[in-house]
Amino acid sequence: MNVPFVDLKAQYAGIRPEIDAAVRGVLERCDFILGGAVGEFEKAFAAFVGTKHCVSVANGTDALHLALRALGVGPGDEVLLPPNTFIATAVAVSEVGGIPVFVDVRPDTFNIDPSLIEGSVTERTKAIIPVHLFGQPALMAEIAPIAAEHGLAVVEDACQAHGASIGGRRCGSMGAAGCFSFYPGKNLGAYGDGGAVTTNDGSLDERLRLLRNYGQRVKNVHDVPGVNSRLDTIQAAILNVKLGHLADWSRARARNAALYEEALAGIAEVQPPPFDRSAEFGHVFHLYVVRAQRRDDLSAFLHERGVSCGLHYPTPIHLMPAYRHLGYKAGDFPVAERAAQEIISLPMFAELTEGQIRCVADAIREFYRR
Repeated sequence: MNVPFVDLKAQYAGIRPEIDAAVRGVLERCDFILGGAVGEFEKAFAAFVGTKHCVSVANGTDALHLALRALGVGPGDEVLLPPNTFIATAVAVSEVGGIPVFVDVRPDTFNIDPSLIEGSVTERTKAIIPVHLFGQPALMAEIAPIAAEHGLAVVEDACQAHGASIGGRRCGSMGAAGCFSFYPGKNLGAYGDGGAVTTNDGSLDERLRLLRNYGQRVKNVHDVPGVNSRLDTIQAAILNVKLGHLADWSRARARNAALYEEALAGIAEVQPPPFDRSAEFGHVFHLYVVRAQRRDDLSAFLHERGVSCGLHYPTPIHLMPAYRHLGYKAGDFPVAERAAQEIISLPMFAELTEGQIRCVADAIREFYRR
Protein backbone atom coordinates (compact mmCIF):
# COMPACT_ATOMS: atom_id res chain seq x y z
CA MET A 1 0.00 0.00 0.00
CA ASN A 2 1.29 3.46 -0.91
CA VAL A 3 0.63 5.95 1.89
CA PRO A 4 1.01 9.66 1.03
CA PHE A 5 2.39 12.09 3.56
CA VAL A 6 -0.63 14.33 3.01
CA ASP A 7 -3.55 13.95 0.59
CA LEU A 8 -5.00 17.28 -0.50
CA LYS A 9 -6.92 15.62 -3.32
CA ALA A 10 -8.90 13.57 -0.81
CA GLN A 11 -9.68 16.71 1.19
CA TYR A 12 -10.84 18.59 -1.90
CA ALA A 13 -13.03 15.68 -2.98
CA GLY A 14 -14.94 15.94 0.29
CA ILE A 15 -15.71 19.65 -0.02
CA ARG A 16 -15.57 20.20 -3.77
CA PRO A 17 -19.07 21.68 -4.28
CA GLU A 18 -18.49 24.27 -1.54
CA ILE A 19 -15.03 25.21 -2.80
CA ASP A 20 -16.12 25.48 -6.41
CA ALA A 21 -19.07 27.71 -5.47
CA ALA A 22 -16.85 29.96 -3.32
CA VAL A 23 -14.27 30.42 -6.07
CA ARG A 24 -16.95 30.97 -8.70
CA GLY A 25 -18.46 33.71 -6.52
CA VAL A 26 -15.18 35.62 -6.49
CA LEU A 27 -14.77 35.20 -10.23
CA GLU A 28 -18.27 36.57 -10.80
CA ARG A 29 -17.71 39.55 -8.49
CA CYS A 30 -14.13 40.16 -9.70
CA ASP A 31 -13.18 41.58 -6.28
CA PHE A 32 -9.79 39.88 -6.33
CA ILE A 33 -7.85 42.18 -3.97
CA LEU A 34 -9.19 42.89 -0.46
CA GLY A 35 -12.62 41.77 -1.63
CA GLY A 36 -15.62 40.91 0.51
CA ALA A 37 -14.47 37.38 1.37
CA VAL A 38 -11.32 38.79 2.98
CA GLY A 39 -13.22 40.75 5.59
CA GLU A 40 -15.58 37.81 6.16
CA PHE A 41 -12.68 35.48 6.79
CA GLU A 42 -10.89 37.90 9.10
CA LYS A 43 -14.01 38.24 11.23
CA ALA A 44 -14.65 34.50 11.31
CA PHE A 45 -11.05 33.56 12.07
CA ALA A 46 -10.76 36.11 14.88
CA ALA A 47 -13.89 34.60 16.45
CA PHE A 48 -12.46 31.10 15.99
CA VAL A 49 -9.14 31.98 17.65
CA GLY A 50 -10.82 34.06 20.35
CA THR A 51 -9.41 37.50 19.58
CA LYS A 52 -10.95 40.85 18.72
CA HIS A 53 -9.02 41.31 15.49
CA CYS A 54 -7.51 39.38 12.60
CA VAL A 55 -5.44 40.91 9.80
CA SER A 56 -4.87 38.65 6.82
CA VAL A 57 -1.57 38.84 4.93
CA ALA A 58 0.16 37.11 2.04
CA ASN A 59 1.89 34.31 3.98
CA GLY A 60 2.98 33.11 7.39
CA THR A 61 6.44 34.65 7.17
CA ASP A 62 4.90 38.06 6.51
CA ALA A 63 2.59 37.51 9.48
CA LEU A 64 5.61 37.11 11.78
CA HIS A 65 7.60 39.88 10.10
CA LEU A 66 4.80 42.45 10.17
CA ALA A 67 3.77 41.55 13.71
CA LEU A 68 7.32 42.20 14.92
CA ARG A 69 7.53 45.43 12.94
CA ALA A 70 4.17 46.65 14.21
CA LEU A 71 5.32 45.95 17.77
CA GLY A 72 8.38 48.15 17.28
CA VAL A 73 11.03 45.43 17.05
CA GLY A 74 13.86 46.80 14.93
CA PRO A 75 17.58 46.84 14.17
CA GLY A 76 19.73 45.43 16.96
CA ASP A 77 16.82 44.16 19.04
CA GLU A 78 17.12 40.59 20.27
CA VAL A 79 14.26 38.15 19.89
CA LEU A 80 14.17 34.80 21.68
CA LEU A 81 13.02 31.71 19.78
CA PRO A 82 13.69 27.96 19.63
CA PRO A 83 16.32 26.66 17.18
CA ASN A 84 14.23 23.71 15.90
CA THR A 85 11.56 25.44 13.89
CA PHE A 86 11.11 26.29 10.22
CA ILE A 87 13.61 28.97 9.26
CA ALA A 88 10.79 31.47 8.61
CA THR A 89 10.60 32.15 12.35
CA ALA A 90 14.17 33.41 12.36
CA VAL A 91 13.91 35.06 8.93
CA ALA A 92 11.08 37.25 10.22
CA VAL A 93 13.40 38.53 12.95
CA SER A 94 16.13 39.20 10.39
CA GLU A 95 13.69 41.06 8.14
CA VAL A 96 13.14 43.73 10.81
CA GLY A 97 16.87 43.95 11.52
CA GLY A 98 16.60 42.01 14.76
CA ILE A 99 18.95 39.36 16.14
CA PRO A 100 17.62 35.82 16.69
CA VAL A 101 18.67 34.47 20.08
CA PHE A 102 18.01 30.76 20.44
CA VAL A 103 16.73 28.96 23.51
CA ASP A 104 16.79 25.17 23.82
CA VAL A 105 13.63 23.09 23.93
CA ARG A 106 11.87 20.48 26.03
CA PRO A 107 12.66 16.83 25.19
CA ASP A 108 9.00 15.77 25.22
CA THR A 109 7.20 18.37 23.07
CA PHE A 110 10.24 20.00 21.37
CA ASN A 111 8.73 23.39 22.29
CA ILE A 112 10.80 26.15 23.89
CA ASP A 113 11.82 25.33 27.48
CA PRO A 114 10.42 28.08 29.77
CA SER A 115 13.04 27.30 32.43
CA LEU A 116 15.79 28.44 30.05
CA ILE A 117 14.21 31.68 28.85
CA GLU A 118 15.21 34.01 31.66
CA GLY A 119 18.87 33.11 31.33
CA SER A 120 18.82 34.32 27.72
CA VAL A 121 17.27 37.74 28.40
CA THR A 122 19.56 40.76 28.06
CA GLU A 123 18.98 44.51 28.05
CA ARG A 124 18.55 44.29 24.26
CA THR A 125 15.86 41.61 24.34
CA LYS A 126 12.61 42.98 22.92
CA ALA A 127 10.38 39.98 22.21
CA ILE A 128 9.95 36.24 22.41
CA ILE A 129 8.44 33.95 19.79
CA PRO A 130 7.09 30.72 21.29
CA VAL A 131 6.53 28.25 18.45
CA HIS A 132 3.59 25.87 18.86
CA LEU A 133 5.52 23.20 17.02
CA PHE A 134 3.79 20.43 15.08
CA GLY A 135 0.40 21.52 16.52
CA GLN A 136 1.39 21.16 20.20
CA PRO A 137 0.95 24.36 22.26
CA ALA A 138 3.95 25.78 24.06
CA LEU A 139 3.65 26.30 27.82
CA MET A 140 2.19 29.79 27.62
CA ALA A 141 1.23 29.96 31.30
CA GLU A 142 4.93 29.71 32.18
CA ILE A 143 6.19 31.89 29.35
CA ALA A 144 3.81 34.83 29.86
CA PRO A 145 4.95 35.81 33.41
CA ILE A 146 8.61 35.78 32.35
CA ALA A 147 7.82 37.98 29.37
CA ALA A 148 5.78 40.36 31.52
CA GLU A 149 8.53 40.66 34.12
CA HIS A 150 11.06 41.68 31.48
CA GLY A 151 8.72 43.75 29.33
CA LEU A 152 8.94 41.43 26.32
CA ALA A 153 6.34 41.28 23.59
CA VAL A 154 5.06 37.75 23.01
CA VAL A 155 4.50 36.87 19.36
CA GLU A 156 3.02 33.39 19.04
CA ASP A 157 4.16 31.40 16.03
CA ALA A 158 0.95 29.41 15.57
CA CYS A 159 1.65 28.59 11.93
CA GLN A 160 1.29 24.87 12.72
CA ALA A 161 -1.35 25.12 15.43
CA HIS A 162 -4.70 26.18 13.95
CA GLY A 163 -7.28 25.50 16.66
CA ALA A 164 -4.86 24.07 19.23
CA SER A 165 -5.50 25.17 22.80
CA ILE A 166 -3.93 25.17 26.23
CA GLY A 167 -5.51 26.26 29.49
CA GLY A 168 -8.82 26.84 27.75
CA ARG A 169 -7.38 29.36 25.27
CA ARG A 170 -6.54 28.84 21.64
CA CYS A 171 -3.09 29.38 20.21
CA GLY A 172 -2.88 32.85 18.73
CA SER A 173 -4.93 34.46 21.51
CA MET A 174 -2.40 34.50 24.36
CA GLY A 175 0.29 36.91 23.18
CA ALA A 176 0.46 40.44 21.84
CA ALA A 177 0.02 38.82 18.43
CA GLY A 178 -0.61 35.37 17.01
CA CYS A 179 0.78 34.47 13.60
CA PHE A 180 -0.64 31.87 11.22
CA SER A 181 0.27 30.36 7.88
CA PHE A 182 -2.32 29.03 5.46
CA TYR A 183 0.17 27.16 3.28
CA PRO A 184 -1.77 24.39 1.48
CA GLY A 185 -0.50 21.55 3.68
CA LYS A 186 -1.46 23.21 6.97
CA ASN A 187 -4.47 22.06 9.01
CA LEU A 188 -6.25 25.13 7.64
CA GLY A 189 -4.67 25.56 4.25
CA ALA A 190 -5.44 27.72 1.25
CA TYR A 191 -4.81 26.73 -2.37
CA GLY A 192 -1.76 28.97 -2.46
CA ASP A 193 0.07 31.09 0.10
CA GLY A 194 -1.70 32.98 2.85
CA GLY A 195 -1.28 34.14 6.42
CA ALA A 196 -2.85 36.13 9.24
CA VAL A 197 -2.09 37.96 12.49
CA THR A 198 -4.57 37.81 15.36
CA THR A 199 -4.59 40.27 18.25
CA ASN A 200 -6.71 41.90 20.92
CA ASP A 201 -4.89 45.22 20.53
CA GLY A 202 -6.84 47.68 18.41
CA SER A 203 -3.85 49.93 17.75
CA LEU A 204 -1.76 46.96 16.66
CA ASP A 205 -4.56 45.90 14.33
CA GLU A 206 -4.53 49.37 12.76
CA ARG A 207 -0.75 49.37 12.28
CA LEU A 208 -0.86 45.94 10.68
CA ARG A 209 -3.54 47.02 8.23
CA LEU A 210 -1.38 49.98 7.25
CA LEU A 211 1.76 47.91 6.84
CA ARG A 212 0.20 45.15 4.72
CA ASN A 213 -1.17 47.59 2.11
CA TYR A 214 1.66 50.01 1.28
CA GLY A 215 1.03 52.05 4.42
CA GLN A 216 -2.17 53.58 3.12
CA ARG A 217 -5.50 54.18 4.81
CA VAL A 218 -6.84 56.03 1.79
CA LYS A 219 -5.77 55.29 -1.77
CA ASN A 220 -2.61 57.19 -2.73
CA VAL A 221 -2.15 58.55 0.81
CA HIS A 222 0.72 56.61 2.40
CA ASP A 223 1.31 57.23 6.10
CA VAL A 224 4.23 54.79 6.50
CA PRO A 225 6.45 52.85 4.08
CA GLY A 226 4.46 49.63 4.14
CA VAL A 227 4.63 46.51 1.99
CA ASN A 228 2.38 44.58 -0.37
CA SER A 229 1.19 41.62 1.70
CA ARG A 230 -2.48 40.96 1.08
CA LEU A 231 -4.45 37.73 1.18
CA ASP A 232 -6.02 37.13 -2.23
CA THR A 233 -9.82 37.18 -2.16
CA ILE A 234 -9.99 33.74 -3.81
CA GLN A 235 -7.84 32.29 -1.03
CA ALA A 236 -10.00 33.97 1.62
CA ALA A 237 -13.12 32.47 0.04
CA ILE A 238 -11.51 29.01 0.13
CA LEU A 239 -10.46 29.50 3.75
CA ASN A 240 -14.00 30.55 4.68
CA VAL A 241 -15.23 27.17 3.46
CA LYS A 242 -12.45 25.19 5.11
CA LEU A 243 -12.78 26.96 8.46
CA GLY A 244 -16.23 25.43 8.82
CA HIS A 245 -14.70 21.96 8.58
CA LEU A 246 -11.62 22.53 10.73
CA ALA A 247 -13.03 21.21 14.01
CA ASP A 248 -14.07 17.93 12.40
CA TRP A 249 -10.68 17.61 10.69
CA SER A 250 -8.93 18.23 14.03
CA ARG A 251 -10.96 15.47 15.67
CA ALA A 252 -10.02 13.14 12.83
CA ARG A 253 -6.34 13.97 13.31
CA ALA A 254 -6.63 13.23 17.04
CA ARG A 255 -8.34 9.93 16.22
CA ASN A 256 -5.50 9.07 13.86
CA ALA A 257 -2.91 9.98 16.48
CA ALA A 258 -4.61 7.59 18.91
CA LEU A 259 -4.58 4.85 16.26
CA TYR A 260 -0.88 5.44 15.65
CA GLU A 261 -0.15 5.23 19.36
CA GLU A 262 -1.95 1.89 19.53
CA ALA A 263 -0.40 0.53 16.34
CA LEU A 264 3.14 1.51 17.38
CA ALA A 265 2.83 0.03 20.87
CA GLY A 266 5.55 -2.48 21.62
CA ILE A 267 8.12 -1.04 19.20
CA ALA A 268 10.81 -0.10 21.71
CA GLU A 269 12.84 1.84 19.18
CA VAL A 270 10.03 4.33 18.52
CA GLN A 271 8.71 6.96 20.96
CA PRO A 272 5.33 8.50 20.02
CA PRO A 273 4.59 12.15 20.88
CA PRO A 274 2.85 13.04 24.16
CA PHE A 275 -0.91 12.94 23.76
CA ASP A 276 -3.38 14.22 26.36
CA ARG A 277 -6.67 12.64 25.25
CA SER A 278 -8.64 14.49 27.94
CA ALA A 279 -8.06 17.87 26.27
CA GLU A 280 -9.91 18.22 22.98
CA PHE A 281 -7.75 20.13 20.51
CA GLY A 282 -4.90 20.34 23.02
CA HIS A 283 -2.69 19.04 20.21
CA VAL A 284 -3.99 19.30 16.65
CA PHE A 285 -1.29 17.11 15.06
CA HIS A 286 -0.31 19.21 12.10
CA LEU A 287 2.49 16.64 12.01
CA TYR A 288 2.73 13.27 13.73
CA VAL A 289 6.34 13.24 14.87
CA VAL A 290 8.03 10.33 16.63
CA ARG A 291 11.53 9.74 17.95
CA ALA A 292 13.12 6.78 16.20
CA GLN A 293 16.42 4.95 16.48
CA ARG A 294 18.37 4.79 13.19
CA ARG A 295 16.05 7.47 11.87
CA ASP A 296 17.70 7.99 8.50
CA ASP A 297 17.74 4.27 7.71
CA LEU A 298 14.10 4.01 8.79
CA SER A 299 13.16 6.92 6.54
CA ALA A 300 14.82 5.28 3.52
CA PHE A 301 13.12 1.95 4.30
CA LEU A 302 9.68 3.52 4.59
CA HIS A 303 10.06 5.29 1.26
CA GLU A 304 11.06 1.98 -0.33
CA ARG A 305 7.86 0.48 1.07
CA GLY A 306 5.75 3.29 -0.41
CA VAL A 307 5.27 5.19 2.84
CA SER A 308 5.96 8.91 2.50
CA CYS A 309 7.49 10.55 5.55
CA GLY A 310 9.29 13.78 6.37
CA LEU A 311 12.11 15.20 8.48
CA HIS A 312 11.09 18.34 10.41
CA TYR A 313 13.70 19.69 10.83
CA PRO A 314 17.00 17.89 10.13
CA THR A 315 19.24 20.91 10.80
CA PRO A 316 18.54 23.35 13.65
CA ILE A 317 18.60 26.97 12.54
CA HIS A 318 21.68 27.89 14.58
CA LEU A 319 23.73 25.39 12.54
CA MET A 320 22.53 26.57 9.13
CA PRO A 321 24.85 28.62 6.89
CA ALA A 322 22.34 31.49 6.87
CA TYR A 323 22.95 32.07 10.60
CA ARG A 324 26.59 31.08 10.90
CA HIS A 325 27.42 34.73 11.57
CA LEU A 326 25.71 34.53 14.96
CA GLY A 327 28.58 32.37 16.23
CA TYR A 328 26.65 29.36 17.51
CA LYS A 329 28.23 25.91 17.32
CA ALA A 330 27.23 22.26 17.60
CA GLY A 331 26.48 21.38 21.20
CA ASP A 332 25.03 24.76 22.16
CA PHE A 333 21.46 23.41 22.20
CA PRO A 334 21.79 19.68 22.90
CA VAL A 335 18.09 18.85 23.21
CA ALA A 336 17.16 20.44 19.90
CA GLU A 337 20.22 18.97 18.17
CA ARG A 338 19.49 15.45 19.38
CA ALA A 339 15.86 15.76 18.34
CA ALA A 340 16.94 16.86 14.86
CA GLN A 341 18.81 13.58 14.49
CA GLU A 342 16.03 11.35 15.82
CA ILE A 343 12.59 12.64 14.82
CA ILE A 344 10.62 11.56 11.79
CA SER A 345 7.19 12.75 10.65
CA LEU A 346 4.76 10.00 9.67
CA PRO A 347 1.78 10.48 7.33
CA MET A 348 -0.94 12.56 9.00
CA PHE A 349 -4.11 14.05 7.55
CA ALA A 350 -7.79 13.91 8.42
CA GLU A 351 -8.67 11.45 5.64
CA LEU A 352 -5.96 8.96 6.65
CA THR A 353 -7.51 5.51 7.15
CA GLU A 354 -6.93 2.98 9.88
CA GLY A 355 -5.64 0.60 7.23
CA GLN A 356 -3.05 3.11 6.10
CA ILE A 357 -1.94 3.75 9.68
CA ARG A 358 -1.51 0.04 10.34
CA CYS A 359 0.42 -0.28 7.08
CA VAL A 360 2.84 2.40 8.30
CA ALA A 361 3.21 0.73 11.71
CA ASP A 362 3.75 -2.70 10.12
CA ALA A 363 6.50 -1.29 7.92
CA ILE A 364 8.20 0.28 10.96
CA ARG A 365 7.94 -2.99 12.87
CA GLU A 366 9.40 -4.87 9.91
CA PHE A 367 12.35 -2.48 9.73
CA TYR A 368 13.35 -3.00 13.34
CA ARG A 369 12.85 -6.76 13.17
CA ARG A 370 15.24 -6.88 10.22
